[in-house]
Amino acid sequence: MDSMGRRVVVAALLCAATVTGGVHPALGSGFGIFTQGASALGQADAVVAHGDGPSALFFNPAQINGLAGTQLEFGTTLIFPHREYKDSSGDVSHTKDSVFYPSSFYLTHAFNDSISAGLAVFNPFGLGTDWGGDWPGRYIATTSKITTYNINPVVSWRIAPFLSIAAGLDIVQLDATFKNKIFTPSGDVKQKFTGDGTGLGYNLGLFIDAGKGITIGASYRSEVKIDIDGKDEFSPAVYPDMDGKTSLKLPQQVLAGVAWQASDRLVVETGMRWEDWRSFKQLRISLDQPGGGSTVATYPRNWHSTFAVNAGGKYRFNDSLSIMAGYLYGWNPVPDSTFEPAIPDSDSHLFCLGGELRRGSMTLSLGYGYQLQKGRSKSTNQYGSVANGDYDSDLHLLALSLGYRF
Repeated sequence: MDSMGRRVVVAALLCAATVTGGVHPALGSGFGIFTQGASALGQADAVVAHGDGPSALFFNPAQINGLAGTQLEFGTTLIFPHREYKDSSGDVSHTKDSVFYPSSFYLTHAFNDSISAGLAVFNPFGLGTDWGGDWPGRYIATTSKITTYNINPVVSWRIAPFLSIAAGLDIVQLDATFKNKIFTPSGDVKQKFTGDGTGLGYNLGLFIDAGKGITIGASYRSEVKIDIDGKDEFSPAVYPDMDGKTSLKLPQQVLAGVAWQASDRLVVETGMRWEDWRSFKQLRISLDQPGGGSTVATYPRNWHSTFAVNAGGKYRFNDSLSIMAGYLYGWNPVPDSTFEPAIPDSDSHLFCLGGELRRGSMTLSLGYGYQLQKGRSKSTNQYGSVANGDYDSDLHLLALSLGYRF
């Protein structure tokens, strides 16, 4: 492989692994997807210390000891993103209109008053950004897509009437596609990278009933290392197809909250989320063919850990109808030195509303969120001066969940 070919595949793997470390944010920073239940979305995810449905498997599995019998919940969230880029001359580019739908399945079963188990399948990370093929940043990114699946079996143990703990296994499958263009004297060349990998981690939960209507919850998900095997293809085929390998570490996460049952009808909660994006310090790429004297390239990313804080509540009018509301503010982990258009992440506000209807053994939940991201600018950095300018983003989220109690 000549030095030009080596630079091309390194750039492709660098960008692809970067977008696998990034997401079009939905309640999250960096790449986390936290739209894991309609009732939770309606409360801006302030459900770590209280909850009455199987989606507790995601937010705090120690709560499932409070769920009787066998319960199921299916859900999805429609995400409508909008991103805008403005360069120094005032020209504006937009991402193409698209809809994403991270989904979830939860199953819980109480064996007795002390032991419960559950199985969750959900999309923990994801990305979908399509700037089109002709915008000014096309040499960095045109289309970026990632899909992940987490298969998460859990066991929860009520140690005492006021204390429950839980533990589970995270089996994470990742598939990624990244497209961009390469400038050549004879014209642009389309480049497409595809890659996949699997990783293994674990999660823990803690639930405490402190009395007087106060409950405390916390959950933890471990870091997960994903080894990615990738392939790079070109159109027209001015370079041969190339293989490469890299890995990334999905960050450890902590959720915590304190809830107050203010009355028989009203519960409120405030909480926080911590994500240790320091796991994305650098990217190390191994190539299947030597070039330029080496088959290994290392690039700094230097993301940092970050927080989100939230507050939400649920008011029950009667045994059938409830409403929810919540607010979340999140900080982003991407420093200016590695900010780029595949992941134009920024600090964000999230405003949420929701409703829930119970009929017999069925529960129907709806949630709506509007996420407004603060504007951010790219100046010359690790990616050079390409796509320098101002970035603005917002998105609408509409969640639906259906539950059934056997």
